[in-house]
Amino acid sequence: MILGAVLAGGLSSRFGSDKALAEFQGHSLIALAVDTLSGWCEKVVVVGRETAPAQTLPDWPRPGMGPLGGLAAALHAAVDEGYDTVLTCGVDAVFLPEDLPALLGAAPACLAQQPVIGLWPSAAAATLEALLHSAEPHSMRRFAEKVGARWVEIPEQVANVNTPDDLDALRRGLAPGAAAGGQPER
Repeated sequence: MILGAVLAGGLSSRFGSDKALAEFQGHSLIALAVDTLSGWCEKVVVVGRETAPAQTLPDWPRPGMGPLGGLAAALHAAVDEGYDTVLTCGVDAVFLPEDLPALLGAAPACLAQQPVIGLWPSAAAATLEALLHSAEPHSMRRFAEKVGARWVEIPEQVANVNTPDDLDALRRGLAPGAAAGGQPER
């Protein structure tokens, strides 16, 4: 069984307002992320927010840990509720590939372009907990390396909305960051 987790605890500092509530094609980014994961997962949670269109969880062990705090909360919930794996995406990832679970294959695996988009075994909770309590870099890439994740390359770039310009580019049919040379958050 797969638990879907939308990682939504960021500060939206580059966006200038709460990007989870920004609208694209009549839907908030957070609703789009929840709906997308719902197509592949038995249950979807939103981590790092108090209100959302799905059950919410606080970051673990505390807010401000970045995507790893959201992933840690989701992995703990998966262990507690009997889920084998957790499929993650950021609240700002728009238009995930329709065959994302097949592209990722068996856990652990993540997109090389955006490692926050990944499939993680619930059993990795202890490894992530140890990383978050260590002096090692707290990054998705470091965690992926520690659990031996496969880095999955895909031909298309997943839209990653970090700024209002990214969202405007997406509305115009361009890849976010294409006009401004932006890079996805890690």
